[in-house]
Amino acid sequence: MPFLSRIRINPLRAESRKLLASPRAMHAAVQGGLPGLPEQARTLWRLDPDNPHRPHLFVLTTDKPDWTHLVEQAGWPGAEGEHYAVRDYTPLLQQLAPGRDFAFRLTANPVQNTTRPDKPTDRQQTRIDNGGRRRGFRLGHRTAAAQLNWFLTRTARWGFDVPIARHLDDARNAQGEPPRDIRITTRQRRSFGKGPGTAKEAQVVMNSVTFEGRLRITDPALLTQHLLGGIGPSKAYGCGLLTLAPLPERP
Repeated sequence: MPFLSRIRINPLRAESRKLLASPRAMHAAVQGGLPGLPEQARTLWRLDPDNPHRPHLFVLTTDKPDWTHLVEQAGWPGAEGEHYAVRDYTPLLQQLAPGRDFAFRLTANPVQNTTRPDKPTDRQQTRIDNGGRRRGFRLGHRTAAAQLNWFLTRTARWGFDVPIARHLDDARNAQGEPPRDIRITTRQRRSFGKGPGTAKEAQVVMNSVTFEGRLRITDPALLTQHLLGGIGPSKAYGCGLLTLAPLPERP
């Protein structure tokens, strides 16, 4: 049974600053809330800094978690209010139906695969010269236009599409097409080591992008698969968690 959790983070605490600065450290803290987690289970998480003074951590797990350690280390353990909430995710999954609209949010790492990078690093050039890397190199999209195109060209395989923005049916973008109901809210390039003492060339480099908007379900089973399994690479580092919110029915 899947569970979606929301945890309040206090950004002024020393442990919080470490977690907020390092996706690797946050991943370890998330895994710490799931005793006995099977290795094959997928855990997805996302940090939503809508309010920088009270960021929220969202986590999707296959088993019911306990976030007491996160509250004690990085929250407000002595304050009043709900420090974290854990909700059964099944009721939302049961609402998925073809043609239904939902508001969505996704932080992802848009990438492309190529055998010939335009500006290869020294390590990449060495592999090219030696005839290695047959599967190509995974490179992040860096421009907002490329990142948005990455998203819109893959929605069919995720079980939904992004409809035309409401009240803008007669508008046109630079390509002469009506604008879709989607926007990029944050873009961030991050670089960090895979572990203590990691060499610079073994570091993780990712361009995380947060997309928000409205989606329309085309294939509930396929969408469910990606809600539970995540979207795109870098899932261990805060990417891939797609969340939905019901929209009011239009008159």
